Parts: sequence; structure tokens; C-alpha cells
Amino acid sequence: MAKFVVVVLDGFGVGEMPDVVDIRPQDRGANTAVKLLDHFPLKTLPTLEKLGLMNITGLTRSKMQPSATANWGTAKLAHFGCDTFMGHQEIMGTRPKPPLVKPFQESIDAIEQALIQAGYTTERITRDTLQLLMVEGCVVIGDNLEADLGQVYNLTANFNLISFDEVKQIGRIVRGANSVSRNIAFGGFIPTMDQVFNAIETKTDKQGQLAYIGVNAPDSGAYDEGFQVVHLGYGVDALTQVPHQLHQVGIHTYLYGKVADIVQNETGTSYTSVVDTDQVFSLLLADLKQHEGFFCANVQETDLSGHQQDPKRYWSILEKADRGLAAVIDTLNPGDVLIVMADHGNDPFIGHTKHTREQVPLMVYSPAITGVQVGYRDTLADVGASAAVFFGARPPESGQSLLEPLNLNPTE
Repeated sequence: MAKFVVVVLDGFGVGEMPDVVDIRPQDRGANTAVKLLDHFPLKTLPTLEKLGLMNITGLTRSKMQPSATANWGTAKLAHFGCDTFMGHQEIMGTRPKPPLVKPFQESIDAIEQALIQAGYTTERITRDTLQLLMVEGCVVIGDNLEADLGQVYNLTANFNLISFDEVKQIGRIVRGANSVSRNIAFGGFIPTMDQVFNAIETKTDKQGQLAYIGVNAPDSGAYDEGFQVVHLGYGVDALTQVPHQLHQVGIHTYLYGKVADIVQNETGTSYTSVVDTDQVFSLLLADLKQHEGFFCANVQETDLSGHQQDPKRYWSILEKADRGLAAVIDTLNPGDVLIVMADHGNDPFIGHTKHTREQVPLMVYSPAITGVQVGYRDTLADVGASAAVFFGARPPESGQSLLEPLNLNPTE
């Protein structure tokens, strides 16, 4: 057996998707990687340079150069919009389905009724004629303002007043009462509920009409201390995904960071609610030194920096990830595979705080295999399909292996 490692630099896109002009005009000109490289032309990311970042991005003002030894390509997003949850489901081999779009205002009545029937107390919070729902005085439910509006509902909780287990129970009731693509139940030890209330924002729809209301998650303080999260998806079949398929042939799956929060991995090992980049790599490296199997880690702090429109912080996280990737490479043996990629873009220069619909890099490393272009792929699911082929498992629902040009055969 061997090691197949995927590291997702969350939000590190490499240029707008071809369909952006028609479906996401606000993302025209998005290119997270190129703009960061241009903004910090004298700084370097030596591991990503070695892995082919400059081969992918092309000409920039950066002192970094293309690598003759890199194996590289790109992948398009097959899911609608640019969503971390659906991006990772796609990486794991899901064929994305068009999401339902429904502002929280259209679901609040059904959700409130379901919670009341389950014995919870509720209260409505009004801002600019729109309403949020508060449960037990410490969980606020509304639209997710960081993802595509109308596709995700957030439950923001203060763990000083309620346990995470109880929040998850509330989340399951909410999940059963609506049909948008994802509900996220999360929280932290927030000093006061006023911090949550002060983070409430309203947004307009494409017609300029006030339609969305939610809690700005970074401003709420939920990430600051004791953060925990569970993502509750709609219409995702875990039995068609890579962790399940690998389990059928005796391969263990290890997940780290946000991917562990959002991908079902009941038979594997999942390190949930880990946001700190150094901690993600510390956990990953400890397992790589002791185990074999399939490993997938998410570097979330790049994405958070994009949401904050903070290029300096974004670059500092890339530097941490670059050092972590160098350490990962040192653990690999001949025949092992490392893929470094993203799940969408989050251009910190674009002028809005949401994800950007961008293609993603594919940087593939395996000792002694150099200078191979793995192509321009149509879906992130090609990564999951590659892991299945690598270990001789049944393919997931979607994707085609990208390993053939690397002459890497399935593990015997």
C-alpha cells in the first residue's frame, strides 16, 4: 500500500471560469493567485514554485519562475457557483446537481414551526424589514453571507450558553425543514450575544431588492475561541464518494480541517473543527509518518483571508502552507502521490467578500516523476477518481483519473 495525499488551498483559484461573464459577472477579472503574486513580486513560495505554480499562472511580476520538473494542470468547477462544501463533495467524486436557491425569509416559517414542535423556544430578530430566527436565546439562524446567497443557511451559536451537541440537534431539525443545498451549524465561546447581534447584515438580490439576512461569521467571534462546526448537506450520497469506495478495499481515509467537517467519513479518521494552518499540517504530518492510505487536508485560512479582503494575511498563510507542503514531500516514498489544488477562488482584490468562481490549480508530485502536464480537467472529481484508481477501488460517481500520463498504476 502507499500514500495518496490531497492538500486543498481553500479559495486559491487561478483565473475566472469561462462562464463567469454570463452567470457571475461580479467575478469578472478574478484571479486570486496571479493578483497575489503581482502584489508581492519580491516574495517567494519555494515549494509551490517547485510544484508548478508559475507554470499554471503564466507571466506575472513575481520573481518566481516556472519549474521544468513540475507536473501540473488545472481543473474547472463542475458545481454551480463557487462553494467550499460542494467543491469538496466534487473533489470526493460527486457529480454536482443544480442547487436550490431560497432566501431564508422563505424558509423561516417552516423552520420555526419545526423547532417549536421539537420543544425549543424561538424569537425573531428584525433588521431592515427582514427577520432572523433565534433559538433558546443563543443560536441565530439566517442566510450564509459568505457563500452564494440563498444556497446556505447558518446557525451561529454561543457555546457559553449551549453545548455543541445541542446545537447539532437543532441543526438536524433545521435541516429537515428546508431544502437548500447546505445548512451549517457552528459556534464558539463568544463573550456576549451582542457581538453576534452586531454582526447581523442584510444583502440585496440581483434586482437590488433587500432579500437576505444573516450573521457575518468572521465578525461574530465564532472563530476566535473553541470553534466547532458541522455541515449538513442536501442530496449528497456519501456511498458514491471516495472514502466509502476506498473502505470497501481496505484503504483508510484521513481528513483534516474543513474537509473533515463537510465530507462524511464514518469509517475513517477525521480531525474536525481545525482552522489553524500549522495545526492542520502538524496533524497531517504525524499521520503520514505512521500510516498509509488516503489523506485530504484543507487549508481554510487562505479562504478566510479572501473573505476579509486581506492580501497580507493571505500571503502569510500561503507561506505557512508552503513550509507545510515541503515537510509533506519529505515524508513521501517512491510511488506515493501528492496533489495540491483549490476548491474555488477567493480573490482578495475583487471588491466583494464572497468566493470567486475560478478554475483551480492541479500540482501533482510523485518522487522521480517530472515534467508531465496532467491537462485541463473539466471537474474537480478527477482528483477523487484518481485516488480510486490508485488504490484499485471502484470509481466514484464522477471523474476521470489524471494518473495515466504519470505512469502510476493502481496499488497491488
